[in-house]
Amino acid sequence: MSAVPARTRIKFCGLTRPADVRRAVALGVDALGFVLWPASKRAVDVATLAELAAEVPAFVTRVGLFVDAAPELVEQCAPHLDLLQFHGNESPAECERYGRAWIKALRMRDGLDLHREAARYSASSALLLDAYRPGVPGGTGEVFDWSRIPATLTKPVILAGGLTPDNIGRAIHQVGPHAVDVSGGIEAFPGGKESAAMAAFVREVAIANQTRKTTG
Repeated sequence: MSAVPARTRIKFCGLTRPADVRRAVALGVDALGFVLWPASKRAVDVATLAELAAEVPAFVTRVGLFVDAAPELVEQCAPHLDLLQFHGNESPAECERYGRAWIKALRMRDGLDLHREAARYSASSALLLDAYRPGVPGGTGEVFDWSRIPATLTKPVILAGGLTPDNIGRAIHQVGPHAVDVSGGIEAFPGGKESAAMAAFVREVAIANQTRKTTG
């Protein structure tokens, strides 16, 4: 893996309510994800994206999640986003066509060669690694085997898949990811975040980061 970061960063994904956006910002979350895939229970439309993005101050990254989206949709959303996240079968060329910073999500199916995928998506800012379930492009709430992530992977890793306040400390100590991505693990219902769980997740990441500093 690329050099272990001094601090694992946090992305809250699947935000649909202004109050949750404001709470995440107040907690110091680094990035906020908005789902632009209509089939998702957490999907928002372009108008709602604009409303939510307006709540985000400078130096907090606004991320748009797309699944094999029509270019017109990505272009409509792009003015409200800082980073594009591609969660489908997009080719490197399709990810690069917008001239924006982007990350590629990979589902950890059997036989996936992360070194090969890192080379294929070499222009990405990071790889987001999520659990694999056939026919589901993400948001499964399932944990995959973290030991499958090679220590020699050159791209920064954003760890996703079934993360919660209860397992995030262990995940950070085992994987040492650039960032972690959580959605269902901090929710009261799909798209509605639970304030105490949000705070607990941030607290556990901070503890893990501090522990790594003192024991590293």
